[in-house]
Amino acid sequence: MPPEKSPQSPVPSGQKVLISNDHGEKLVGLLHQTSSKKLVILCHGFRATKDDSILVDLAAAFTAEGISAFRFDFSGNGESEGEFQYGSYRKEAADLRSVVLYFSEQKYDIIALIGHSKGGNAALLYASQYSDVPSIVNISGRFALERGIDGRLGKNFMQRINKDGYIDVKNRKGPLQHFGCYAGEFEYRVSKASLEDRLSTDTLLSSRAISKDCRVLTIHGAKDEIVPAEDAVQFAANIPNHELRIIAEANHRYTGHEQELTSLVLGFVMSRLRSTSPLRPKL
Repeated sequence: MPPEKSPQSPVPSGQKVLISNDHGEKLVGLLHQTSSKKLVILCHGFRATKDDSILVDLAAAFTAEGISAFRFDFSGNGESEGEFQYGSYRKEAADLRSVVLYFSEQKYDIIALIGHSKGGNAALLYASQYSDVPSIVNISGRFALERGIDGRLGKNFMQRINKDGYIDVKNRKGPLQHFGCYAGEFEYRVSKASLEDRLSTDTLLSSRAISKDCRVLTIHGAKDEIVPAEDAVQFAANIPNHELRIIAEANHRYTGHEQELTSLVLGFVMSRLRSTSPLRPKL
C-alpha cells in the first residue's frame, strides 16, 4: 500500500489561507479566488499534499470556469500542523468541517467537496455527518478499509503491533527483511491507536447515512492497483443518491487519463449549479 501521492504539477498561484482545526492546529491551504463566491474544496489522499497533481489540475479547471477553489493539507500532512497519523479518517473529516465553517463564515457558497483516494473517504464521511454541501465527488476512495493494510505493514501486522504497540514503516528500497519489513529510510510510524481508528471506521454505515439530497459521484479506474474498482461498486450500492463512472484503462493516479477525470468531475459539479440551492452550515 504505497503512498497515494504523485509527482507534483506546476502549481498555479493562490492565496495562502490558515485555518484552525478543533485541536488548535493550523491547516494550510491555497485559495484560488475568482469573481464568484461559489467554491469547491479539494482533498488530497494518503501521504499526499495540497500540491498533488490531481488537485492542481482540478483547481485550474474550476477557476477557468469562474468557480473558486481551495486545496489544503490535512493536519499532519504537508505544511499543516499536527502529527501524521495512519488512520485519522474521523479527524480528517473534522478538519474538513473546520474548512467548511471557515469559508461559510466568509459567505462562500460551497458547492462541492472533492477528494482523491483517502480524501474521497474524508468527503464522504463528512457528508454522512452534515447535510450542508450539495455535491460530493469521491475519486478512488476505499470502501473496505480492512483491506490493503498488509501490503504496507506486512502479513502479520496485527501480531507485531499488538506486541510492540507500533510499526515503523520504511520505504521499499533495499532487500526484503524478516517479518515483512523492508530496508530503507523511515517514512512514518503506525500506532496501534491509529490502526484501530482505520479498522473501526464504518464505511458501510456512513455511506448509508448520507442524505438523499446530497448528490454523490464516484469515479474509479478499472486498473487501479491500490484500491480495487469493486470498492466503487460498493459505494454505488449503499449511497442513496449516487452516480458511478469507471474509467476502463485508468490506474489509481489516472495516468494518461487526467483530462477525462477532470472533465467528469467538472461536468458533474457544473451541471448541478442551477438545480441546487445554497446550503449553509448552522453556525
